[in-house]
Amino acid sequence: MTADFKFIVIGRGMMGAAAARHLARQTNGVAVIGPDEPEQRKTHEGVFASHYDEGRITRTIDPDPNWARFANRSIARYRELERESGIAFYSQVGCLVVGPKRGGEEPYIADVAAAAETLRVKTTLLDDDGLRARFPFFAFPAGSEGIHEPQGAGHISPRRLVRAQSLLAEKVGAKVLKETVISIREEDGLAVVKTSDGNVYRAEKALLAAGGFSITQSLLATPVDMKVRGRTVVFFEISEADAMSFGAMPSLIYKSPGDVESIYLLPPIRYPDGKYYIKIGGDPDDYDIRGDAEMRAWFRTDGRASVREHLTRIIHRLIPDLRPLSVSSAACVTSYSPSNYPMIDYTASPNIAVMTGCSGTSAKSSDEIGRLGAELLLDGRINDDAYTTDFAAHFLR
Repeated sequence: MTADFKFIVIGRGMMGAAAARHLARQTNGVAVIGPDEPEQRKTHEGVFASHYDEGRITRTIDPDPNWARFANRSIARYRELERESGIAFYSQVGCLVVGPKRGGEEPYIADVAAAAETLRVKTTLLDDDGLRARFPFFAFPAGSEGIHEPQGAGHISPRRLVRAQSLLAEKVGAKVLKETVISIREEDGLAVVKTSDGNVYRAEKALLAAGGFSITQSLLATPVDMKVRGRTVVFFEISEADAMSFGAMPSLIYKSPGDVESIYLLPPIRYPDGKYYIKIGGDPDDYDIRGDAEMRAWFRTDGRASVREHLTRIIHRLIPDLRPLSVSSAACVTSYSPSNYPMIDYTASPNIAVMTGCSGTSAKSSDEIGRLGAELLLDGRINDDAYTTDFAAHFLR
């Protein structure tokens, strides 16, 4: 058998599209496979992706040095990606991290402040009075402290980021195949990729980057060991006038005492329907998903009503002047490896690798994660020694 491609990336999401671009810039014979976003989510029977949205928080500061490096390297390439693709996806509106003030039982703000100092990121530390003066639309509990990162932070449109990555990958020769992969196996020293359309593609190597759907039983000879959790996000539609009045609002990460009401929040973003929405997320408990059939059914829902009510109570306390025109919710998933770092590694086959399990925090870091996946396929290993994790993959026994 002969190979149709040198490398095939399975998954056209944020990491997969990034890996395809990095590969195609360095070699020919690259393909990336994955379906388009469905037009009707609630009746769609196929696979989904969590990048079907317009808002993900991006920030440089992270107490974990590996995640900080993922983010720093990715954010540094945002403007280049925008220039080369002609697609704007990054809004540098800043990011505000708030939690119980330092000196108590909660170490979160102290850890973030230490990370900012280590990374030499310019930030402003705000006490209760400073938070009220700088961000009057927010109402945090007394005894809070905030760290404001005005540069190199804000939010990205994951939809447009994927579009930019895919466009640039195609420009340098990658082939985009809009199909759904159902099986990846090694045969006669090649990676054999089968799709639901009945097509079979062969490559020297294949990289599985299918997000939560990487756990699909039939995809690999031995499935990855990964937890997938259903998450609920809530959208508060506001008027254009209110969106303008909240114009100085940054992205927000709020760590509550005891972590029982911790949330993340996106400032007003104009969505494809022309309306402005403030988005909030932060499930108070976990909803585990087992298998791709359950995941497909989950994506067709509006998430959990209990989480929607929980987040609605929180946002009205945080933004007392919020006057929503409508409230809606949606389902997404996050995926966790045993190490809580991405798995970027080979399976038992030297022809098939995985890149998945990104702990729900990787949208901002997807370009760097994709670069590492490309490096794995090109060089047979990750040569970058700046990271303390080995990116080891784990598989079910």
